[in-house]
Amino acid sequence: MEQEYCTSTQHPKWFGLAVQALIIMSQENVNTACPSIELARYLQSEPSLLRRILAVLAKEGFIGTREGRAGGYHLKKPAESIRLVDVYDAFRAGSKLCFGITETAGTHPFGNCMKTVLGEITKEMDDSMRGVLSKYTIADIANQLETNI
Repeated sequence: MEQEYCTSTQHPKWFGLAVQALIIMSQENVNTACPSIELARYLQSEPSLLRRILAVLAKEGFIGTREGRAGGYHLKKPAESIRLVDVYDAFRAGSKLCFGITETAGTHPFGNCMKTVLGEITKEMDDSMRGVLSKYTIADIANQLETNI
């Protein structure tokens, strides 16, 4: 059986931390940069993990970096223009989110049929998730938080 492994950038935890970091940056003054150590402390995350996540966000153009004493990360785009589906796609690395579902099918005839059927189901799940995520922006989530806090 050919195994498909989740790469580190496909871990669902990365998406959740990325969204939270973007929301925090959206609430900061545009002239203020958020240092990764402060973001990590606030999100109760490992700083090195968060820096890898922030590197993906920077590479995809969601955030910029500022070096030096007042350095850190800041939004490059307005929070209203950053859709959750775009953040999701940045961490998918060109493939569907790894559910591990199709990995359970073997290489025998039954397993091959199951892999096909399960592949269709996980594609439908992914399409549905992308549809939901396309409805929301970072600003939408930040606004929701303000009304709930």
